[in-house]
Amino acid sequence: MGNFTILKRTNSLPFWILSGWCFLVLSLSELSAKPVKADSWDNYRELVTGSVKDETGAPLPGASVLVKGTTSGTITDLEGNFSLEVSSGAVLVISYLGYSTKEIAVGEQANLSVQLEPESSQLNEIVVVGYGTQKRSDLTGAIGSVKQESFNKGVITNPVDLLQGKVAGVNITSTSGEPGANQNVIIRGIGSLRSGTQPLYVLDGFLLDNSDTGIASNPLNFLNPNDIESIDVLKDASATALYGSRASNGVIVITTKKGKAGSSQVNLSASTAWSAMSKQIDVFGAEEFRRQVIAVGGALEDFGGDTRWQDELTQVGLSQDYSLSMSGANTERFSYFASVGYQSQEGILKNSDLKRYSGKLNMNQKALNGRLLVDYNLTASFTENLRPAIGSIISDMLYLNPTIPAFTDGKPTLLNTNALNPIKRNELYSDDAANNRILGTISPSFELFEGLTYKLNLGVDYSNTSRYIQYRPFNEVVNESNVSDGTLEELISANTNSLIENTLTYNWNNYKHNFTVLAGHSYQTFLDEFRRTASRGFAANNIEPRYQDHNSTSEFPTTVNSSAVKNELQSFFGRLNYVYDEKYLFTATFRADGSSKFGDNNKYGYFPSFALGWNISKEDFMANSVFNNLKLRTSWGQTGNQEIPSKITKASYSEDRLANGSGSLNTYPIDTDGNTLDSYPYGIVFTRLANPNLQWEVSTQFDLGFDFAFLDYRLTGAVDYFNKVSSNILLEVVPPDPVQPTSTYWNNIEGMKIYNRGIELSLNYSNKPKGSFSYEIGGNVTFIQNEVRDSPYSVLTTGAAQGAGQTGATINGYINNQPIGAFYMLQFDGIGEDGLNRFVDINGDGRILDNDRSVVGSAIPNLIYGFNSNFRYKGFDLGLNFNGASGNKIYNHTTMSLFTKGQLSRSNNTTDFAVQFPEESFNNSNTVSTRFLENGSFFRLNNATLGYTLNPARMGMGNALQTIRLSLTGQNLFVITDYTGFDPEVNTGATSGGIQTFGIDRFTYPRARTFMVNLNVTF
Repeated sequence: MGNFTILKRTNSLPFWILSGWCFLVLSLSELSAKPVKADSWDNYRELVTGSVKDETGAPLPGASVLVKGTTSGTITDLEGNFSLEVSSGAVLVISYLGYSTKEIAVGEQANLSVQLEPESSQLNEIVVVGYGTQKRSDLTGAIGSVKQESFNKGVITNPVDLLQGKVAGVNITSTSGEPGANQNVIIRGIGSLRSGTQPLYVLDGFLLDNSDTGIASNPLNFLNPNDIESIDVLKDASATALYGSRASNGVIVITTKKGKAGSSQVNLSASTAWSAMSKQIDVFGAEEFRRQVIAVGGALEDFGGDTRWQDELTQVGLSQDYSLSMSGANTERFSYFASVGYQSQEGILKNSDLKRYSGKLNMNQKALNGRLLVDYNLTASFTENLRPAIGSIISDMLYLNPTIPAFTDGKPTLLNTNALNPIKRNELYSDDAANNRILGTISPSFELFEGLTYKLNLGVDYSNTSRYIQYRPFNEVVNESNVSDGTLEELISANTNSLIENTLTYNWNNYKHNFTVLAGHSYQTFLDEFRRTASRGFAANNIEPRYQDHNSTSEFPTTVNSSAVKNELQSFFGRLNYVYDEKYLFTATFRADGSSKFGDNNKYGYFPSFALGWNISKEDFMANSVFNNLKLRTSWGQTGNQEIPSKITKASYSEDRLANGSGSLNTYPIDTDGNTLDSYPYGIVFTRLANPNLQWEVSTQFDLGFDFAFLDYRLTGAVDYFNKVSSNILLEVVPPDPVQPTSTYWNNIEGMKIYNRGIELSLNYSNKPKGSFSYEIGGNVTFIQNEVRDSPYSVLTTGAAQGAGQTGATINGYINNQPIGAFYMLQFDGIGEDGLNRFVDINGDGRILDNDRSVVGSAIPNLIYGFNSNFRYKGFDLGLNFNGASGNKIYNHTTMSLFTKGQLSRSNNTTDFAVQFPEESFNNSNTVSTRFLENGSFFRLNNATLGYTLNPARMGMGNALQTIRLSLTGQNLFVITDYTGFDPEVNTGATSGGIQTFGIDRFTYPRARTFMVNLNVTF
């Protein structure tokens, strides 16, 4: 199949692996040597009552009151009062969100009055950074964090949906409304041609691979969102550089839940949701259709029916989500979190659904007097994804003649063209994928001596997918041979991602100085295996093709394709954090990455970063300032990109010879007069040239930011300016000399740069609770400008048109001195007297040619924003989350393909777009132009949740239950936009030459509006 290079590994790896397993054995023996002491509730002393108030003396309803070391507890009522039976010597742990936790020894007191103090959580909050954690007050990088309580609510299959609109500088858009659909996640702009926009995902310290797992939906769908505790987004180079070569698009760190000391609980979450199309395209109804076809002079085919195909081919989708978790810490030595989950989401197109069965186990164990800590993490899932023929269904529901009855004599009507009725297509077609995935890690760490800790991180992520795409034979349709004969495409893929990491961390501090030094080594391997079998010609016996025996025939030969790709990544990295007097902060990181994807001359890339921070509010001259917190941050650093195809630096060859007739491009005849295959022997030709000089793509970023807090930390926020420049751009290019062994080759584009610069602002305000009412309001906004400079190409196409007469026509691309995803096309200037398109003559030469194309907008917004608010009154709570974007365009490829006057004249349905120019000719072409370009700006109420929390104590269930919460959530409740398609958050265009497309809407799966009812009970 080709060549790949194995990186040299250090000889110390087997020792470190053996050490890790020794640590595991020691920890297990330590646990078994000291049994856990069971709780005893045989000697209750009395009923303790009390009240919990804030710093102003106002009651705190819903505060948690827990007997330390037990599962017994309650919450305060609407007046902040509680009552609880306790045993002799009990200690109560009292906590409330936003306030410091307090422990109270009961002693002889029968009535307690507890006052909680506000917690400066913005400063003391622990944030996950590369290979460790830090207090937010000590951060020098730009990191956005979202905790579980702030996640987006609703039917969530992909964890990144939890973040949409929550973090400044992060633009998340779904490619379609399909269950589990992929998302475009763009952090501070697009900086590469080949690697797309996906950031690096890190799950509990394990670096995931973004490779295709074989299932059509998003590869992150194996995660149960109910298991996630927090998500941190690392945005600037200081925060991401420690991840080196895979961090050029940013890093998203996902941390799952763990057991917490002092509490043990069981949580049950159950929800049911209903989804329907949020918007239908306003195509003509049957009566209007009849009038319009006749009005334009078309040949009306009237079948006497009145069919709304958008209704016939969609449904109200039912979704269910059940999750049961158990967590706790029996002693300070051992904690656990375990969960099982089931989610089923029906799409709004028929035969569209996603099912996931998941399990999660996290355990943490201490031994050797706390010097040894072992973390175990296991995630397992089984995902089933059923898909209809989306493109065909969408086009059918929009353009099919509405006078055709959907059914005749109880069966789907056979169309007069012998084409397939889409209702029948849903019976015959299926795209069914089943994915098994398991990710396991073990991370023992040992304190060698005070301040110095060694950690080993071992992990494996294995995924296996079987996918069957089939048409059952239906010989009544003769002009779609794949349907009449029956087809089967079987796709089997397996992905194995193995990780070994070793780190040493040293912490030292005294009165004013605090040093943390990290050094590490990482070795990661990726093995992707794929096999495809395609067959045609099956018996029409009501048995699915995938369950039939099948022999390859000369008429319908079976084809088999298979491949396997192995890549390796070895890294050495280090970080220094220094804090002086809690005022002055310094961070330096360095990472050296070696990838098997690159040639021998540039195997390793080197990525440094530096950052400074100044806690200005700690200075003496700020003692009487209005600021509770004011910090200045600045950073500079580099990250790399190696997300390119494997083996491209190695030469590759293939056998080739004349297939038929005379004349050959690849081989020469032995007999110059030869005209048969025997005269043209097999020859060896280049399919890829070697390029050992291919270099890493590099992203260099500068950041300047302020963090601030006012009004006793009620008003907090941050503002950042960033400038990110990508260079050494990797691309498969056409040789300038036409006489070359291959038509293309891989190279770094000399001098070309991609700029992304902008400003991020986030603000959050929480009021002082007055009585039973409290609220928080937050928002973020990002202004971003991007530009391609010094490109030697007139246009690098990102999006091209599809369809008869249109295939390959450029829609948008990378253009010198223009924004990324710039739409490059003719400017529509109405319809001429001849009934044909009229375009603007840009260069004034009196002709309309390709050089009259111009840049008319960008697919990427220059403004993204989010807004959220939460209100609480007594037991009620209301959360609202909005998001939006502005400054971008969308190319409505669906309109260009379907809604033309020519289509209407042939008795195919359209919208009034087709008749806006009465003088337009039937024969007018649907040329790529601004006629089909629309404003993509929007403002959306993403989700809204109304909940009510019951008090189990008042219901006589205080000893059995901790909380009961009922909620109603609506998703995609409204969107304000000028876009005429299903939804402005869309991207379904065809990728061109491996370069990701942006802002094209072609037969997109519609977006749903969803209502969900949820019950959450904690025992």
